[in-house]
Amino acid sequence: MEGVYVSAHPLIRHKLTVLRDVTTPPIKFRQVVREISMLLCYEATQDLVLKGKHVDTPLAPYNGDELADRMGLVPILRAGLGMVDGVLEMVPEAEVWHIGLYRDEETLRPVEYYNKLPEESHVQICFILDPMLATGGSATATAQIVKDWGAGRIKFLGVIAAPEGIAAMREAHPDIDLHVAAIDDRLNDVGFIVPGLGDAGDRQFGTG
Repeated sequence: MEGVYVSAHPLIRHKLTVLRDVTTPPIKFRQVVREISMLLCYEATQDLVLKGKHVDTPLAPYNGDELADRMGLVPILRAGLGMVDGVLEMVPEAEVWHIGLYRDEETLRPVEYYNKLPEESHVQICFILDPMLATGGSATATAQIVKDWGAGRIKFLGVIAAPEGIAAMREAHPDIDLHVAAIDDRLNDVGFIVPGLGDAGDRQFGTG
């Protein structure tokens, strides 16, 4: 599917199985979310723009490269917090802002309760971070918030997506690339991804 990138990396597939295991404790769950986020970031940043940079090695001058794009990270609270450190490991210069949304359990629609974006956009690319792309409600709403704020290029990084969430994002924001570790079978009748891994926020923070 155009604009949807599902990692086939063996390390991601291995780590994803650890996440799915109901016996994986929160401390291990958080560690593996961070590791998968690092690997997804590596794959999703292959098209970042570079500019030349001159340095001196211990032996000679060298004309190398550095990132020209300034990057912003927008984790969707609270589950998206677990992905931030992994991406920062790869791009430590990235700025981090937060969007807080919760899902109304009756309507399954997102409700915004927190927005910590700066007044103006000054980055070239934003990464929306959320482990689960289920109904797509939170992701599509966050993408619209970030667009209205003035972001240029936007990408979504997630661990597991449902076909319904992908369809919602492609319909609402066909210009946003989606990078995920897996696409699962479906949503159940209360909007959880099946087989999925349960509630990513609860499993990261030992709640629920």
